[in-house]
Amino acid sequence: MMRLAVRTLRFRKGGFIATFVAVVFGTAIVMACGGLMETGIRSNVEPQRLAGAPIVVTGNQSHLRPGAEDATPLPERVGVPAALLDKIRSVEGVSEAVGDFTFPAATVHGGSTTPAEGHNWSSSVLTPLDLASGRAPADGQVVLTAPGAEVGDRVTLVVNGNATEFTVSGTAVGPAGHVYFSDQDAARIVDNPTRFAVVGVLVAPGTDVSPVKDRIEALDPGIAVHTGIDRGLAEHPGGVSQREALIAIAGSFGGIAAMTMMFVVASTLALSAQHREREFALLRGIGTTPGQVRRMILGEAMLVSIPAVVLGVVPGVFLGRFLFEQLSSHGVASSVITFYQGWIPFAAGAGAAVLAAIGAALIAARRSARIRPVEALMEASLQRKWFSWLRLIFGLLFLGGGLTLLIVTATVMTGPLAGATAGPSILCWAIGVALLGPFWTKTVLLLWRWPVQALTRVNGRLAILNVSARSVAMSAAVMPVMLAVGISTANLYMQTTQMHAASEAFTRDLRADAVLVSEAGLSPALLSEVRNVPGVASASAFVRSTGVIDEPRNAPFDEEGAPVLGVDAQDSSGTAPVRLTAGSLTGLVGSTVALPEYVASKLDRGIGSEITMTLGDGTSVALKVVALFAAERGYESVILPASLVAAHTTDGLTKQILVRSESGADVRPALAALAAEHPGVQVADRDSLVAANAEDLQTQAWVNYLLVGMLIAYTAVSVVNTLVSTTLRRRREFALQRLTGSTRAQVLRMLTTESTLIWLTGITLGTLVALACLIPYTTTVSNSTFPTGPLWIYLTILGAAALLTFTSTLLPATTTLRHTPTQPTHTD
Repeated sequence: MMRLAVRTLRFRKGGFIATFVAVVFGTAIVMACGGLMETGIRSNVEPQRLAGAPIVVTGNQSHLRPGAEDATPLPERVGVPAALLDKIRSVEGVSEAVGDFTFPAATVHGGSTTPAEGHNWSSSVLTPLDLASGRAPADGQVVLTAPGAEVGDRVTLVVNGNATEFTVSGTAVGPAGHVYFSDQDAARIVDNPTRFAVVGVLVAPGTDVSPVKDRIEALDPGIAVHTGIDRGLAEHPGGVSQREALIAIAGSFGGIAAMTMMFVVASTLALSAQHREREFALLRGIGTTPGQVRRMILGEAMLVSIPAVVLGVVPGVFLGRFLFEQLSSHGVASSVITFYQGWIPFAAGAGAAVLAAIGAALIAARRSARIRPVEALMEASLQRKWFSWLRLIFGLLFLGGGLTLLIVTATVMTGPLAGATAGPSILCWAIGVALLGPFWTKTVLLLWRWPVQALTRVNGRLAILNVSARSVAMSAAVMPVMLAVGISTANLYMQTTQMHAASEAFTRDLRADAVLVSEAGLSPALLSEVRNVPGVASASAFVRSTGVIDEPRNAPFDEEGAPVLGVDAQDSSGTAPVRLTAGSLTGLVGSTVALPEYVASKLDRGIGSEITMTLGDGTSVALKVVALFAAERGYESVILPASLVAAHTTDGLTKQILVRSESGADVRPALAALAAEHPGVQVADRDSLVAANAEDLQTQAWVNYLLVGMLIAYTAVSVVNTLVSTTLRRRREFALQRLTGSTRAQVLRMLTTESTLIWLTGITLGTLVALACLIPYTTTVSNSTFPTGPLWIYLTILGAAALLTFTSTLLPATTTLRHTPTQPTHTD
């Protein structure tokens, strides 16, 4: 049977090419996602500045909330207590332990600044650093790694928000972007001298570091010990949180891509087998056994899928690296992480593609082998059976899953968390509708047949008769269109709706007219200067971070923790973006907190009560509630004093000052003049503040646009494959129409009407599938019933679907109609 399959391949190359293309691109997409997953799991970062230390000790960058199962990642550098340094030195096998202070020390060039990190000189032994000229720094001196500096030069550095001059005592060759201060200056500049950023551990040559690592870990459960390539994460603590994001993105999209790929490959193979019902009927009629038919179909699937998998490796490698580079350039993945794509992603992509092909072949072979020869001939001429009992059961199960997720999204989830259930629901709805395609196609056709027939007259009637008699084949052409429209519409409008809802929640109570910003940090004295500017009604430091409410234990926040905003104490005319409902922010000093009303009700806390909270650097503080405020559900933040939040961030600095002007006053020129006196400080308007608040959402939206766009492109392959294959199969029908007097133009007009019906049915079902996901999601994250976003997105999707539908039908039909009606044809 395999010999027969191979020999007749050239007569059925259209169906095999469609399957081949689907497997190639499916393998590439799943393999690319597997590479992202492997990269995230490994998170290998080559150590640079700490390469001279075989062991690096850091703080534990996660916090396990009492009663919680999963730890919450801490966004700020935790650090290592300075008191632990002597204990580390006393560990057997340790020859020396050196603490490292790390703090911002931007270099000033004119009015601009270049980011750089400052360190204590004693930590230079941890770095492959060569002192090219000069000597070690004394107080008021620095050693630079930047090219162009000479010993004796005076340089201006921004430390603690203040521009300060230092003398260059030496220049060094080593990792760029680092400035070395004397140990005394570093201890004075760093925000918290009682904690080191990291501790580098030196051992004697030839010492096995594994037992030494175990002994150091036993000293304190609050530290993490790194060896080998893991030392790079100590230099880039942000890579830990980005690692989690990369794994989540790869896992989520990889799962969706794998399911979509299996569905596309299976539907393409099933359609190819359906087009060959007459061939299988003839084989059964001449004595071929069911087992032989099954082996032939399975062998053909393997014959196509295995070479396609091998070829799919090539685009998979390039696609994986391209996606990682895009994610890195947009801050989703750390640019210092090394991209890996080993045999595991290849096995995942190849396995998913081959399993999809084998599964689809087995299903198609089972039906084709069991049918009786006479029944097979009748079925091949006009397929009347809509779907099997198995498809009915699975279709109802998927629709039930979509309904369940709809109810959960609308009644249980809040705010942005609704995306966790709304996202998977679109797949459940789409697959459920696709499995029961003939029923839904027939139903929607009842809606569109009369308007189309009224507009197209004779050609419309013929086209409607065709699609009505071939409802099963018609559904095979409609379902890929539905899948593309439904998935793209739902995912894109989920992003636009979430971004709009988040911006509305932030701007509803935003009262600042301007904001002063500096990545190098703002001087505490600058805040007083801003408040003295004529026309300024109020000014407040503004700091962002994340924390965890430990007590009480029923805080309504997920494992990512509670967003924390730091502002200064202020009265009702202040800049804090809140609507107070109880208490006052005038007492927001020291260890105090303002809570959203909903959070306070869940915690059963009111004015004067206390909560216990772990801040971003792992420090636990007891906080007294001084105010309650209204907040949108799902967008709640905890308000703390700005000085408290800043002290427990990685830099220990305030980087934004919110300014509210008096009525009718324009303070921007005066603020700009003031900012010019402080290097690196810029004045931005209200829109810049809103954009900064939505920056994370915009990054997330960009990621989803990229990944969903790739998925839509793959779904488009299915649309083209299905429609081209279906059109080419109808060569005999077109020839018969030509022989009965129809012209080429009449046949093409009939196909145009059929394509219109396919497009209208596909976009109708796709829109309904998208609305089943979007309506509960939108009502949960915002106060609207329908999604928010530009109409051109939906129109572009419809236009793309129309282009694919008409092009994939009319182009192959035009090619076929070039031949004379009496020219011999074959079944593709």
